[in-house]
Amino acid sequence: MQMQQTIERPAVCAGIGVHSGEKARLVLKPAPVGTGVVFRRTDLDASDITIHAHADAVSDTRLGTTMTNEAGVSVAVVEHLMAALAGMGIDNLIIDIDGPEVPIMDGSSAVFCELLLQAGLKKQSAPRRRIRILETVEIIDGPKRATLSPSDDSVLTLRARIEYDDSVIGIQQMALRLAPGMFARDLAFARTYGFARDVEMLRANGLARGGSLDNAVVLEDGAVMNPEGLRAEDEFVRHKMLDAVGDLMLAGAPIAGSYDAVQPGHALNNALVRKLLATPSAWCWETDADIEAEMPVRARVSV
Repeated sequence: MQMQQTIERPAVCAGIGVHSGEKARLVLKPAPVGTGVVFRRTDLDASDITIHAHADAVSDTRLGTTMTNEAGVSVAVVEHLMAALAGMGIDNLIIDIDGPEVPIMDGSSAVFCELLLQAGLKKQSAPRRRIRILETVEIIDGPKRATLSPSDDSVLTLRARIEYDDSVIGIQQMALRLAPGMFARDLAFARTYGFARDVEMLRANGLARGGSLDNAVVLEDGAVMNPEGLRAEDEFVRHKMLDAVGDLMLAGAPIAGSYDAVQPGHALNNALVRKLLATPSAWCWETDADIEAEMPVRARVSV
């Protein structure tokens, strides 16, 4: 039976925000059963510095996922950390952060996965709750499309397709069953990416101020500018799937179903999760204990 998980002991990392360019220190702390994932802006003297990681709190999806509480306190670019939590099976965690944006680190989720492993994964006393998809929900935005649909599996299966005019990316597609260990092996290393031609425009709009070749794959004139090159030929679609894992984690629990997307992005993912949660007939809560209770007695006897 899958049980809820937190970490054994606190873990710390620090870095700069890819958009704000500001330094921030993260302290990941164990949390009791049923807490969920909670951010706390320790640098602010506000009436409420707590931000619960949930799709309803998402306030901005421009080149990242930002969450804001009712007091106006926000934390930006949460998706890579949330993806690591989903991929490593963490249900309950307190995240203290002393800046406005989660550090970008190397542009992937790999550092966060390593941090969680160093902290130790701790099983807790309550069964893990999943969101079981019962009916297909879909979001269409021009050429962009994303769906969540039922499956017989107890984990999330992802399929994504992206298409760019740039010859380095072109058309890429991938499918992955998010079984234990698969995220860390197949997605966590994939870095965020962008185009050199967009940098001045982004910075003029207050974005990408901390971006560099150390924390993003940058493309120019059909070539990769990073001296080390790519970590995989399809690193781009892998990163899009990484982002989707983080954004879907904001449903509030792991999802048992299938995610299919064409040209996915943070806005599309958030709209999909919001539509799912707003459609009660499309999902239900589930634990392994629920499944076992519904099985015939003979089926539960091992042979």
